[in-house]
Order: sequence, then structure tokens, then C-alpha cells
Amino acid sequence: MEKEQPVRINKYLSQIGYCSRRKADELLNQGRIKIEGKVPELGTKIIPGQEILVDDKPIPQQENKPVYILLNKPKGIVCTTDTRVEKDNIIDFVNYHKRIFPIGRLDKMSEGLILLTNDGDIVNQILRAKHKNEKEYIVKVNQPITDEFLHKMADGVSILDTVTLPCKVEKVDDYRFKIVLTQGLNRQIRRMCEALDYKVYALKRIRLMHLFLDVPQGEYRELNDQEVLRLKSALAKKN
Repeated sequence: MEKEQPVRINKYLSQIGYCSRRKADELLNQGRIKIEGKVPELGTKIIPGQEILVDDKPIPQQENKPVYILLNKPKGIVCTTDTRVEKDNIIDFVNYHKRIFPIGRLDKMSEGLILLTNDGDIVNQILRAKHKNEKEYIVKVNQPITDEFLHKMADGVSILDTVTLPCKVEKVDDYRFKIVLTQGLNRQIRRMCEALDYKVYALKRIRLMHLFLDVPQGEYRELNDQEVLRLKSALAKKN
């Protein structure tokens, strides 16, 4: 029988769907993880089967294959896994039978497509800025959209001590436009509009990479095998 190879604790926790690697590193730095009763150092490797505790509690083991969920998030739901802090958190809203966490964020007043998974590795790959994965939104604003506004949004807007990357922007009607981003600054679209004296009334994400929003608001579906394969293939090409 082939002996199992040691793996870094952060990679192991992401592989079994407990949390992302980044979150695992945070837990390590905070001294909240124990391996065989001892607090490990950052970068410590483990052999699957060793006792791992988080906050002195055994971690649940994921025996089934990873799950990937596409949710149409409604307004008012917060993209956090901390069910103790937010009553309107996305985890309680979905109420899935396995531990899952969202890939990225949509702010509380935004709606639309967001993925949830127990695959920590794919979270890092999708969110990695250098991969420039496309995210498409429909945005409604408070005043008529001008050509000048569209050009400035597309060329880059000064927010958060930087200038946003050039992006695709298309007018839908007098008060709505589509925008495709490849970066994910905090509340980026709202801040871009505010910098140009526009206010966002509604914001919906309709696409992430090749995945389009195709379920009613508040509902979700699991990605099929072909969708997961295409997603992983697209991400592998960017590594």
C-alpha cells in the first residue's frame, strides 16, 4: 500500500472542504489549530489521519466529492460564513447539508450569481487577481446614462487610491448598463459610479467566467460535471 504523503495543513484543510488556504493560515496565526494536541507553526505538514482540532473541536471530514453551487443571491443576504454575527448570512440562507463557503463576495444590497463550494483550492484560483476572470453585471443608476459616463467607466476611474483597470461597458437603456470587470475591488462598481456623480439603484451579477445566472432569485443549483470540468480546465490554463 502506498504511504500517504505529508501535506501542508492549509492545503489539507482546503482539500477536505473545511476552509480556504487563506482562512487556514489565519487560524494558524491565531493559534486556533492543534495537531495531535500541539499548536503547529505556519507551513507545518500533516499526514491525513492525524488528529486536527480547531478551537479544540475535531474538524468534520468530507468523504464525498466536492460540491459546487450556483446561487442567485437576493438583496439583504450577507456573504459571510460567520453565522454567529450575521442573521442574514448566506450559509443559513442556503441551508445546505454540507459545510460550504462563498467564492468571493456580493455586497448586502447587490444580487445575482455567486458560487459556493467546499473546494478550497478552486476558491483561491478564481479569486486570484492575476487570472483576470471576467464578472459581468447589470447596473441601474439614478440619472440618464451619457456617452461620457460610459467612456470614463470603461477607461478607468480613480477610487481607493488607484485607477480601475480598463473594462467593457455597454448601455442597456437610459438608466441601465452592463459592465464586465476582471478585478474585484471593494464595492468597485458603486464606488466607480459615485466618483462620476452617479448613484447605483440596483446591481446584479449575471455571469462569472462562462457561468451565467440561470436560476430564479433566491434559488440555487449544483454545477454539473461538464461545467465543473470546464471551470477547472479554464483555471488550469491560467496557472
